[in-house]
Amino acid sequence: MRELLAVLKENNYSSAKDLLATLRHVEELENQLAGAVEQLSAMREEVENLQKAPLKSALQASVHTLEEKAASLKEQISALKESILTGCRQALSEAREHGISALDNLARFFHLRQSFEGIRDTIQEAIQTDTRAIEKIEAMAAQYHEAGKHLKNAGRVLAGKEAVTEAKPIGKAAKTIAAPFRADRACLTAMKGTVEKALSGLERLEQSAPKKPSILKAMREQSEKIQAEPAKTEPSARRAER
Repeated sequence: MRELLAVLKENNYSSAKDLLATLRHVEELENQLAGAVEQLSAMREEVENLQKAPLKSALQASVHTLEEKAASLKEQISALKESILTGCRQALSEAREHGISALDNLARFFHLRQSFEGIRDTIQEAIQTDTRAIEKIEAMAAQYHEAGKHLKNAGRVLAGKEAVTEAKPIGKAAKTIAAPFRADRACLTAMKGTVEKALSGLERLEQSAPKKPSILKAMREQSEKIQAEPAKTEPSARRAER
């Protein structure tokens, strides 16, 4: 990678900047994924300490899904890095064999768009898993508070007091359980943003490739040129006849 970047910079290729940005985005994705994996450990611990069976089972399934998504992302990022290395080797080989002009269309050596889009899809699925888990935690907390409110109101009625109608905010325990899911979602959202930036960079890299001239357009221009030539020579031919 360093050798190709050096060659591109030495020959003033603007594509060097976009390629370097892509490499940095991949490195950023690795760091962000490491942060998400850390949250999975905290998540497992919080879920393991739960006593309520229905919620515990549901959240254990969510954690399992998130672990699978994290493993998938790790494999996808690893495959992406290998694809970049392969592209660098091919680009350098072409440059050595056919000259530096082989690097004019650098994007043809790097087929990364599909890889980044696949990573984005996996991230989005994991974000949705986090969101559903948080919703389940909040729903269970709301039910718990509602049940508690009814019991409290029964006691207030017996004591001749007015019933409480307002709903309490989510409790401290529910916030603690939801915290690692929220943190994981934040890491994944940051990863999604990094992928979007990488895709924008790829678009610039693809647009910087020289466009092949249209054969049809060239033929049309040549035809028009040929048709115009007799018109130019016609007046001079008439003068010669006179």
